[in-house]
Amino acid sequence: MGVVRHVVCAMSGGVDSSVAALLLKRRGYHVTGVFMRNWDSLDEQGVCNGERDCEDAYSVCQMLDLPFHQVSYVKEYWHEVFSNLLKEYQKGRTPNPDIMCNKHIKFKHFFQYAVSTLGADAVATGHYARTSQEDEEVFQQRHVPSPRTLFRDRFEIRNPARLHQGADRFKDQTFFLSQISQNALRRTIFPLAGLTKGFVKKMAAEAGFQHVLKKKESMGICFIGERNFEEFILEYLEPQPGNLVSVEDGRIMGEHKGWFTFTLGQRARIGGQRDAWFVVDKDVTTGEVFVAPTTNHPALYRDTLRTDRFHWLADEPPAELARRSMMECLFRFQHQMPLSPCTVTLNADGSVWVTMARPIRALTPGQYAVLYKGDECLGSGKIVRLGPTEFTLQQGRDRLRGTPSDPNCTPEPTT
Repeated sequence: MGVVRHVVCAMSGGVDSSVAALLLKRRGYHVTGVFMRNWDSLDEQGVCNGERDCEDAYSVCQMLDLPFHQVSYVKEYWHEVFSNLLKEYQKGRTPNPDIMCNKHIKFKHFFQYAVSTLGADAVATGHYARTSQEDEEVFQQRHVPSPRTLFRDRFEIRNPARLHQGADRFKDQTFFLSQISQNALRRTIFPLAGLTKGFVKKMAAEAGFQHVLKKKESMGICFIGERNFEEFILEYLEPQPGNLVSVEDGRIMGEHKGWFTFTLGQRARIGGQRDAWFVVDKDVTTGEVFVAPTTNHPALYRDTLRTDRFHWLADEPPAELARRSMMECLFRFQHQMPLSPCTVTLNADGSVWVTMARPIRALTPGQYAVLYKGDECLGSGKIVRLGPTEFTLQQGRDRLRGTPSDPNCTPEPTT
C-alpha cells in the first residue's frame, strides 16, 4: 500500500470548498478541513456571518469524517489587506481586495500554517482553476526560497507550475490567483479544475450538502460581504467633499462626499439630470470628480496603461519578453471581462506597459492588469498609470487641425 498523502483543504462553508473536500476524500487522501476567520461582522439580525460559515464548514467535515480546525487571520487581514485597501482609496485608486487576500492570507499565512503546523503534503481550495501539475507532482515539490534579485533565476525552478483556466470559463478564478507565489502554486491542488459550477452543485446535492447549497454566492468585498459601499468606506475614511465636474465644459454638476466613494466607469447619481452621467476621472489634489454624459463617452476609453513591478507566476519574465522586451498576449482587468489582445513592453524596473489592440472602457488605477497566453494565466501587475483618453486625443487632433474648440472647455486631468 502506498503512502497516504495529507491534504489540507480551505473550507469556507460554501458549496465549492465542500465539494473540493469531498473529491479529495474520494481520491483516498487524508484530508483536514480548515476554516479561516478573517473579518468579524454582524448581519442585519446581529448574527456573525463568520460563525454561520464556520458551522457550515464544520458540518461538512463531520459528514465526511474529516478533522476540522479553525484559524484566525483577522489581524493579518487588517494589516496586510484592509489597511492597504484604505490607502489605495485615499490615493484615488480602486483596489482589488480579493487578489490581495489570496496573495497575503490564503496562499501565504494559511499555506504556511497548513504546511508547517499541520504537516500538509499539499493544500487545496475550491477555486475554479487548474495547474500544469498532476497531484503526484505536487506532492514531490519542495520549498524554494524567494529570490533576492529583481527576477527569479529561470534555472532555479526547472519545471515551474503553470496556472491555467478551469473547465468552467465563466466561473474561472485564475484572475484572483494571479498574484500568488510560485512556491504556494507548486504545492496547491484545485479539485474543481475540470468541473463546471452546475456539476459541482449536482455533486453537493447528491452528497447531502443541502445547508451549503441554499446559500447565495458571495459577491462583496473578500471576507467582508455585500454592503452599501459608500456607507461602508465612510466608516473608515473622513468625508472629503468636492465637486462633480463636467469633463466637456468644466461645469459643476453637483457635489460628492469623497473621491474614494467613486470608481471610474460607474454611474454618478446627479440630481436634476435627465440623462445618466458617468465618472471618467478623479483629481485627488483638488477633490474634483470628472463626469461625462453617456456610458460610452470617449473620456471613458483608453488603450495604454503602466503597472508596478509585474508578478510573473511561472517564468520571470517569460522568455519571449526577456529576449525581445515585447510580447503579444491577452489582457483583462476585471474577472469576467472578455480577454482582449494586447502588446506588453518590459521596463528595466520590472514594470510593464500594456497597449491594447483597441481602447477599453474604464481602465482603473489600483486594479490589476492580468495577462494570459492562450488559457495560461501569466500573472498580474497593479495599474498605476493610464495613458490619455480617446477624448483627450481627439481634443489634441482638433487643436492641430485648427478646429475651433469651446473656450470654456477644461483640459482633462492626468490620473
